[in-house]
Amino acid sequence: MNLVLLAFRLMCLAWLWPVTLLNGSHRPNKRRHKDVYLGENTKNQHGGRIDFKMKKSDSTKSLLIKSEQLLRIEDHDFAMRPGFGGAAIPVGIDVQVESIDSISEVNMDFTMTLYLRHYWQDDRLAFPSSSNRSRTFDARLVKKIWVPDVFFVHSKRSFIHDTTMENIMLRVYPDGNILYSVRITVTALCAMDFSSFPLDTQNCSLELESYAYNENDLMLYWKNGNDSLRTDEIVLSQFFIEEFHPSFGLAFYSSTGWYNRLYINFILRRHIFFFMLQTYFPTMLMVMLSWVSFWIDRRAVPARVSLGITTVLTMSTIITGVSASMPQVSYVKAVDIYLWASFLFVFLSVIEYATVNYFTTVEEMKKLKGGKIPANFNATQTMAFDGCYHDNDIDLMPFPELPSTPNTERSRTATLRTSRNSAAEPPPTEGTRLRRKKSIKHNLSFIMSNSYMIDSYSRVIFPMTYLLFNIIYWSLYSSR
Repeated sequence: MNLVLLAFRLMCLAWLWPVTLLNGSHRPNKRRHKDVYLGENTKNQHGGRIDFKMKKSDSTKSLLIKSEQLLRIEDHDFAMRPGFGGAAIPVGIDVQVESIDSISEVNMDFTMTLYLRHYWQDDRLAFPSSSNRSRTFDARLVKKIWVPDVFFVHSKRSFIHDTTMENIMLRVYPDGNILYSVRITVTALCAMDFSSFPLDTQNCSLELESYAYNENDLMLYWKNGNDSLRTDEIVLSQFFIEEFHPSFGLAFYSSTGWYNRLYINFILRRHIFFFMLQTYFPTMLMVMLSWVSFWIDRRAVPARVSLGITTVLTMSTIITGVSASMPQVSYVKAVDIYLWASFLFVFLSVIEYATVNYFTTVEEMKKLKGGKIPANFNATQTMAFDGCYHDNDIDLMPFPELPSTPNTERSRTATLRTSRNSAAEPPPTEGTRLRRKKSIKHNLSFIMSNSYMIDSYSRVIFPMTYLLFNIIYWSLYSSR
């Protein structure tokens, strides 16, 4: 009996042995399939093999599905605003200005980078939470829910930064409160007034408004009042920022109604030192350089003419350079008044020498025709290189005494009678003033005969007049 039982056990072992070998040969394949499923990169990072428990914890796809299910996104129509058909939904705005990138006078615009934050409540996104902690998402979930359609009024260009991902943040709280933050760079219009340029102060504003929802559907407001607008330390090359402050108002459109509008106002005061170095100081030097001709001999025609033309051309170049960097406005700017007044002083200095040269030539021609120059006078030796005679080289001989004739005797008798009558008249009483009237012709002839006095007067009149102009100009525009 024992032998039969032993033989039966041996037959069972012989029958089960191939099955055991077959099962053992398939186990390595199963483990290899798990490694392939986890991915080659992950396999290399963890020494060739990964525990199966780690794979189960790294399930981002299932986490996203759970978030959408938690927020019940598929259960609602987010094309409609929260509380559709009821009161207007309040949307708070909070702005942090990162930088003012550029300000263009030619295009009359500015470029600003800012963080725009929206606050509102949407009960459709409320979710249960034992810890009362919020959930934060990026731009991928923003496209599936309702967000305010805020845009920038009078903007020329704007974009949302997308390096390395779109700079969008969405934070949802368990009670349905939402924070939506975007980093934007916008180029907007600024209506600048250049009547006091470059001593001007510009008031610019960035305006925010809902595009589709009027005041009956959406109410925009500053979330924290004046503290809703915050700025980093902003330094500009040509401007000093005097003030940043928020404000609000209403905008009316005839076809759609009233809309809430928020304003980001800032005041820019221009730095004058750059324009003093580039425009005002060179202009002053050119005007003073034109006065040098008053101390040059009036017969040195090439020297005085070349100096006058040089200063005129330099002033023209300065005016052209300033006009090229400014918009083509139809009114006069403060810098235009200064430049054209200085140009007028330079131009008048050239005209002054033309007058002096003309009177000098007329005076010498009269002397030549009046016989004051002797016949044996060698003109080639005393003519200056400018074609005018030198007074110190000419021997002006006195006129010879005329012979006595009956006509001259009569004139002498009339003169004596006149002197006697004037002597017989009583002397003027005390308090009366005797004036000798001089005609314009007499004054003009006096100036023509003494043309050197024009230069003498110009040396005083031109600087004093220009100094008076500067005092009036700077006192007038600096007080604005």
